[in-house]
Amino acid sequence: MTAQPVSDPPAPAGRHPGPRPTRPGQWVLLVVGTLLTALGLAALVSGLVLAAAASAQQGGRYLSSPPDRHQTITYALVGPPAVLDLGEAEVSPVPFLNELGSVQVRVTAVDPGQELFVGVAASEDVDRYLDGVAHARMGAGTEAGDDAPDRVPGERAPGRPGNRTFWADSDQGPGTRELTLDLRSGSWTLVVMNADATRPVWADVQVGARSDLLGPVAGGQLICGLVGLAAGVPLLLLGAAGLGRDIGPGTPPRGTGPGAALAGAPSRDGAPAPPYPVRLTGLLDTGLSRWLWLVKWLLVIPHLIVLAVLWFALAVTTAAAGIVVLFTGRYPPSWFSFCVGVLRWSWRVGFYSYAALGTDRYPPFTPARADYPAELEVAYPERLSRGLVLVKWWLLAIPHLLVLGVLTGGSRWTSVSETDGSTTTTSWGPSLLGLLVLVAAVILLFTGRYRPELFALVVGINRWVNRVLAYVLLMRDEYPPFRLDQGPVEPPPREAAMPPAPADPPAPDRRDDRSGDPLGDQDPAR
Repeated sequence: MTAQPVSDPPAPAGRHPGPRPTRPGQWVLLVVGTLLTALGLAALVSGLVLAAAASAQQGGRYLSSPPDRHQTITYALVGPPAVLDLGEAEVSPVPFLNELGSVQVRVTAVDPGQELFVGVAASEDVDRYLDGVAHARMGAGTEAGDDAPDRVPGERAPGRPGNRTFWADSDQGPGTRELTLDLRSGSWTLVVMNADATRPVWADVQVGARSDLLGPVAGGQLICGLVGLAAGVPLLLLGAAGLGRDIGPGTPPRGTGPGAALAGAPSRDGAPAPPYPVRLTGLLDTGLSRWLWLVKWLLVIPHLIVLAVLWFALAVTTAAAGIVVLFTGRYPPSWFSFCVGVLRWSWRVGFYSYAALGTDRYPPFTPARADYPAELEVAYPERLSRGLVLVKWWLLAIPHLLVLGVLTGGSRWTSVSETDGSTTTTSWGPSLLGLLVLVAAVILLFTGRYRPELFALVVGINRWVNRVLAYVLLMRDEYPPFRLDQGPVEPPPREAAMPPAPADPPAPDRRDDRSGDPLGDQDPAR
């Protein structure tokens, strides 16, 4: 692809005119479309999950959790009270309650020879039965084998639980005992004991549930999700296109306009190789405040709220643009301008805050070009590969994503207990970029100066990040270079390697073979 001359070169970074106003109607379309799309996606995902759950219930099966092993040295394991208030639904016909849901409890004795008792009763009846009896509430302590944190002390020995008549439902015997409980209003408590009321109690407890209403609810969620997407996605795309036209009105023909010179292909004739077509600049301000960086996390909250909406819209717009590129090989110009605007806004906020701390000037609330020390431009491509759109955003970008994960992702490690294999400690460390910015902030706090070489390295990492972002977002086909171009502005084009000039041929030997005179024909006698 050959770059065409640019008639009006862009102004230097940080010297753009004031922000261009964007039409409020485009923002309304974008925000409403984003909300409808987000709600539609949430409803669609929840509908799919509920549909899968309803399918798993076919044949009367219950959706059960994995069995948890509980043990206590006391007389009983007691579950937390479950409070239900069905209101008017309880006076409805019984089939309605059966459709509403039921709960299944399966309890298996760890000792095959031990008979277990499992029962459910009103919480007040259980409290009276276990008053003065040592028992343990089911929790993390009883799962780990140390029931001390969950133990309720007592000196009295209880009577056999099977002899009591207050149980709403109960079962006892060896092996696995099972209870199926219909929903009823009240406060209910699960109790697991040995059938002979001895201690300790050691059992595997598994709880499951089912509801015949999952299928209808899943269908309603799926319909709502599809309606939300059908209404929200077009509004979102129209709003993004409108903002793109406001950001870059009158988009020049492909290969022309600001940044087009960056889009040329590398030369093969020894000419300078063009830079990467993503141009990021960040000019360090002088006189930075020593302490303002301590509260910038609070000051950027309004920007982060807006950027959350914009990045969601950017993801949807990129997916739609990828479909267009797949069939036409061209990126819609208005969507392209919108994506550049989101990246530009994000870079300004990052430059002001903790991606660089390069300025104390508050970022403008606009995705358009503005008079700000941090700017970003992406050259509009003449054409894009139809095939690369399927793989470059995930497969081809993996090497860069791994490197950037080291540069910008926090390190985490976990220590594991050697005795029982349980996870005990999880630690976190800052990323390289975060560590560099932290060092710069501490130096700024005590000296009032931002080290230029440190700033150049920070901007270089951010430049690499944004190059990869533009590639992943399908905006360019040129593979990002594996290099750290440091400094506040883009480096000049690198000179292509020139072949060494041939050495001058040796002077001919003009010696006369007959006379042996080295002067040859310069002899005046000849």
